[in-house]
Amino acid sequence: MSRQTYSLPAKPMQQTLLFLMAVAAGAMLAIQAGLNSGLGRAVKSPVYGAFLSFVAGGVALLAYCLVTRVPMGNIRRGFDLPWYYWMGGVLGAFYVFAIIVLAPRLGVALTIGLTVAGQMVFSLLIDHYGLMGIPVHPTNWLRVLGILLIIGGVVILRTN
Repeated sequence: MSRQTYSLPAKPMQQTLLFLMAVAAGAMLAIQAGLNSGLGRAVKSPVYGAFLSFVAGGVALLAYCLVTRVPMGNIRRGFDLPWYYWMGGVLGAFYVFAIIVLAPRLGVALTIGLTVAGQMVFSLLIDHYGLMGIPVHPTNWLRVLGILLIIGGVVILRTN
């Protein structure tokens, strides 16, 4: 299997739209934490709450694919990949389950802050070593400082 790499578009307007999309996705994670926690409470199980969340997401993605006529034949390519590529779904399920358990106990801000800190630490490792086909982005002191500032923000959230 060949290693495919992706890079950001050179055009500033496209990059700005990608940044806005990332901020919107982050906002949606915070909203999702509250909604999924309510779902878990309603069904009296974080596991069933996470399951129902994935069912709703799966239905939404299928509807999008049908409406936009995404070629369904491309799905077969996923079955050619090694088993560990399918672990993304398992990791996503754990994330949703954890959010359902953590948000009511820690609060949404601290829960998301901690998950973002974890994401940033592992993202830095993935970037630095070019893991999973991601282009290498070496670690430098500014990137480490950025993560330390995020962790500092989590500490501040925890003390309030």
